[in-house]
Amino acid sequence: MEQNVGSTDSLVRVLLGAVLGVVSLAILGDYVDAAPILSPILGVAAVALLATGLTSTCGLYSLLGVRTN
Repeated sequence: MEQNVGSTDSLVRVLLGAVLGVVSLAILGDYVDAAPILSPILGVAAVALLATGLTSTCGLYSLLGVRTN
């Protein structure tokens, strides 16, 4: 796949993915009072954001024809 995520977009994705990952783990470890089903949802979102941010490639952007680089 062709890279279609710019540097600012990539940085935001990585930072947001890291935050969501930490929140997911905090819920899993009972440090945050939230519904347990929220932890895997946030975990999947975190992995997706980190993957797209680190590879600078977003499948949804490809389908929609969006480029931020």
